[in-house]
Amino acid sequence: MSKNVKIAVVGGGIGGLGFALGLKQRGMDCDVYEAVPEVKELGVGITLLPHAMRELAALGVQDKLEAVAIENLESVFFNRYGQFIYKEPRGRHAGYALPELGIHRGKLHRILYDEALARLGADRIHTGYRCVGVDQDENGATIRFADSATGVAREPVRADVVIACDGVRSAVRKQ
Repeated sequence: MSKNVKIAVVGGGIGGLGFALGLKQRGMDCDVYEAVPEVKELGVGITLLPHAMRELAALGVQDKLEAVAIENLESVFFNRYGQFIYKEPRGRHAGYALPELGIHRGKLHRILYDEALARLGADRIHTGYRCVGVDQDENGATIRFADSATGVAREPVRADVVIACDGVRSAVRKQ
């Protein structure tokens, strides 16, 4: 794919930002359009298994993740009365090359967001852009957006390639 191809990533969550960082690593620029007006550290604790860490390490964020996460030593299972059932080592302690980390979802998102701002440039990360639809023709696609705070239509964005990473309520998938 040529560097002149205009790529738009709809959705600036974990998936969209990870995808955008992967494109940048491969020498391809893209713009990321995220519905929320301001990225905040929201969510709950999640576990990053070694295969997920392999991908995040390849993006160059492993050290930053390990600095704010907890490395899991083992998983331990108990019955409802608190009696021990089973335990097993996790991540590096189970022989994997990479750790298994417990981390707040918002911290993972913040690290990816900050990396995208630094690597792609702040001018390529657009917040407050809620996708309302995509129209495709033989030359590419036009993405229609509304301002997520006001609902007012934004100027449509033209791209050669549109990647939908806009989550479970995806406007693109619904279409």
